[in-house]
Amino acid sequence: MILSVSRRTDIPAFYAEWFMNRLKAGFVYVRNPFNTYQVSEVPLTPDNVDAIVFWTKNSKPLHQYLSEIDNMGYKYYFQFTITPYGKDMEENIEKKEKIVETFKTLSEKTGKEKVILRYDPIILNNKYTIDFHIKSFERLCSILSSYTKKVVISFLDDYKKISKNIKEHNIKEITVDEMNIIAENFSNITKQYNDLTLESCAEEINLENYNINHGKCIDDELIGKITNSILDVSKDNQRTACGCVKCIDIGEYNTCLHKCLYCYANIDKESAFENFKRHDKYSPLLIGNIDRIKDKITKRNQKDTKSLKKVDKVIAKQPSVEDMLNLEK
Repeated sequence: MILSVSRRTDIPAFYAEWFMNRLKAGFVYVRNPFNTYQVSEVPLTPDNVDAIVFWTKNSKPLHQYLSEIDNMGYKYYFQFTITPYGKDMEENIEKKEKIVETFKTLSEKTGKEKVILRYDPIILNNKYTIDFHIKSFERLCSILSSYTKKVVISFLDDYKKISKNIKEHNIKEITVDEMNIIAENFSNITKQYNDLTLESCAEEINLENYNINHGKCIDDELIGKITNSILDVSKDNQRTACGCVKCIDIGEYNTCLHKCLYCYANIDKESAFENFKRHDKYSPLLIGNIDRIKDKITKRNQKDTKSLKKVDKVIAKQPSVEDMLNLEK
């Protein structure tokens, strides 16, 4: 099983201690986002969790637990988002200078292949122009190119879902021509750094002419390298252009406190703060506690939660000098 922590909320930033408590307990309860009284129990042992994919805009609260997570036997990597927007778009984000330093620290702790930089989403209006993004992206790559091996980009979509939050900011839909201009310039920037690759996230547009491939954020190939194994995986049922493989997400919508106006997972920003008040770091649920009368708890299907390892990669042993002498005899 690949564990997503989480597309729905920033668990490293706001719920790190709760997450550690769940790893120690060996299980977590997850509410069905479409049926709140339906709760599934997901086992969280190193034997069944092949890898954890952390999604965050501020991993710092989790740093104190990384050695413990390592010692418990879990493998992981980070999808770390850094955008160039101000408080008009991201009301509750730390200063970007601090976030950049946090990214560097995380990379030094885990290794740069385990920290993927997300420049996501790309938004256009009168303030955040194409030229603004090119300059911001160039600066970010110049600072962090030694701390990551991959950059992921995406363009803002889901306008209908977030229209209420962004209507005062004159956000425009990005045209295909504008996407191509941005992609070409971003590609030229990353070419300056030999060890840096650029991928898109869930984009229908083909940008391969600019050496930008369709990426997969839940990446079985990367997990295979991290765990030294081959995984038996299937494609997730996200959007058509999404390349991710299947995972189980343990987050909950409308619980992130960053207050990013463009976020599809937190449409109602005020309800996120109300939900946070009900958070109990000792609860098996992210928000609130189990209602023994209304909630129906079922164990998640073992087929979904078992290890996906098909085989461990075998590293051929190099013959010693003694072995070679014996062969010659």
